[in-house]
Amino acid sequence: MTLIERPPSNTLVTRVAADIGGTFTDIAAITNNGELITWKVPSTPPNFADAVSGGIKDLFEKKLISLFNIQEVLHGCTVATNAILEQKGAKTALITTKGFRDVLEIQRIRVPKLYDPLYEKPLPLVPRDLRFEINERLDAKGNILIAPDLKQLDTIIEKIKSERVESIAICFLHSFVNPKHEELVGKIVTEALPDCFVSLSANILPQKREYERTSTTVINAYVGPPVRDYLGAMMEQLRTAEISDRLMVMQSSGGILDAESCLEKPAHIVECGPAAGVVGAYHIARSAGFKNVLTLDMGGTTAKASIIEGGTFSLADEYEVGGGMSSSSALVGKGGYALKLPVIDIAEVGAGGGSLAWLDSAGSLKIGPESAGARPGPVCYDQGNDKPTVTDANLVLGYLNPISLAAGTVPINKQLAEEAIDEKIAKPMGLNLMETAYGIYSVANAAMMRAVRAVTTYRGRDPRDFTLFAFGGAGGLHAVDLARALRIKEVVVPLAAGVFSAVGLLHSNLEVNETAPFLSLVSSIHIDSAKQAYANLANKITKIIGGKNGEIEFNKFADMRFKGQAYELTVPLECSGELTMDEFENLAMRFEEQHMLRYGHAFSGEFTVEIVNLRLVGTKKRSTPTINKSTKMFEQQESTRLVYFGPDIGTTAARVVSRFNLTVESKEGPMIIEEYEGTVVVPPNCSARIDSQSNIVIALSITK
Repeated sequence: MTLIERPPSNTLVTRVAADIGGTFTDIAAITNNGELITWKVPSTPPNFADAVSGGIKDLFEKKLISLFNIQEVLHGCTVATNAILEQKGAKTALITTKGFRDVLEIQRIRVPKLYDPLYEKPLPLVPRDLRFEINERLDAKGNILIAPDLKQLDTIIEKIKSERVESIAICFLHSFVNPKHEELVGKIVTEALPDCFVSLSANILPQKREYERTSTTVINAYVGPPVRDYLGAMMEQLRTAEISDRLMVMQSSGGILDAESCLEKPAHIVECGPAAGVVGAYHIARSAGFKNVLTLDMGGTTAKASIIEGGTFSLADEYEVGGGMSSSSALVGKGGYALKLPVIDIAEVGAGGGSLAWLDSAGSLKIGPESAGARPGPVCYDQGNDKPTVTDANLVLGYLNPISLAAGTVPINKQLAEEAIDEKIAKPMGLNLMETAYGIYSVANAAMMRAVRAVTTYRGRDPRDFTLFAFGGAGGLHAVDLARALRIKEVVVPLAAGVFSAVGLLHSNLEVNETAPFLSLVSSIHIDSAKQAYANLANKITKIIGGKNGEIEFNKFADMRFKGQAYELTVPLECSGELTMDEFENLAMRFEEQHMLRYGHAFSGEFTVEIVNLRLVGTKKRSTPTINKSTKMFEQQESTRLVYFGPDIGTTAARVVSRFNLTVESKEGPMIIEEYEGTVVVPPNCSARIDSQSNIVIALSITK
């Protein structure tokens, strides 16, 4: 397998995308000629910017393209997520209304493990001795009952100084109705502590529910300094490398925004990396004619699942991060930290190619969540790790090239992988090498099943109604077996699947999502007030995105519930012109339909429908060159190798081909499809073809 060299030309690139994962950093760009060019380099912790700037330079030198025309770098990262997961965020203090100091510990009434009497909640991101109360109070309508006690505030500021706090969250009761108290205290704190990162809940989440609002504001403060330092270093390194002085960052909601704007609300990028992959899947699936898609993004550290239904991805405005599984399901508690911001509905588990295989105290095989990461990486990378990973198991089974990965750029040692699996897992369990490697592979699939169910069956969706869209460096290795377990009949692996989150960044648009509290029964809504609320949100979005009139496309939504419920559903308004009462009556009907789909029932006629928040999404579309589907990233000579497909089939010879050896006519497996960015496994009793978009389409034989 060798990369194809090209002579110098007039090829130009104006946007380049870089997505940092736990193991690899992926680079992608589309030239003015429509060629999709990609590059993978090992991530470089702790200074991840090295991999981004170095990877961009290496790719452009390889393709003989000048860096001069790059106007912006699009970026997805996990710095905010990792700060929470690893508990390495800023030292944070909380200033709140008297009597609400312990909201972070009380959380909600429910617990994620109903029948576990020994369950312990995660430690709050702000310890109790750094949570300060101040005597102030507003009523539910925003009227001032007690003005802030500024003498108390002076004492709190001195305490914060002595504790060397780096970041401060300010969250007062009912501030979403009237932000004056928060703004006053925030101004005083900022002047007294200019080096501290200050977050006001009225700016971060102007909505009801004190726990969710407090938690989201605390998360914003907790990740603020690490994100600020990270993005600042990234922008400086890109300037120094003479690549670009404009950095655009993916948000959790699926849109991009300039880095400076993201620094004000860093909580919006907590799930930005996984979001980019779903955005890419949305665009590719739509152009290829797939309406209902279940995405599987399996990288080096985690596996993520989401759905695209009816040609659009779904957003959830409530998410939990930091538990055993990051997800937005109201039906399944995760025990993480509540993040009530627009997030693409993604469930994530700690099962990736670099996830460690280990035995618990009972001798049972477990996968993850600990990962070998980029350094030292899987055992087969020969960088000092002796603990087997999922990648090592895939290598032993024959799924991966036994000599090198990524077109020869990553040399590997199969013998080391075999020895590690045999010593650490196989011998203690009394199994042979192949049985053990396949066991690791199967347990990883079982872990990923949790994420898939969280976005399908837990949402009232049947996985059999979807096409599995697999990407990420390890997605193609596990997709077919996972699809068979879910009884899905078709798997699609897109072009450049191993760097697909970077490809998704190239398809993203500038986007801002803003909300305003608006509690009203649908039957008695005040139309003029709703119009004014949407107009205010539009002005706010326009200031952030910028541009001329008509360049921003606005879409209206409402967060709705049956009166008395504790959770809302976000429902789109379909009006393109003036708001009318008829539109809101139709909106109530659509809400009931969504409630039936989500929960399996609706209280039609029994309870009235009310609006809790109005939501506006502003989008400024970006032009992306059309990908030339005939572009070949490498040359692959067809060969064969022995591959183990489980105890029912055993070891058999499989053809090893490239994506471009396939045709529109289906070819029967077993096959291993090797690419620069990743590998796809087509087991026996399956067939593969390539469609007009250069997607690999795998048909499964599903028996009843």
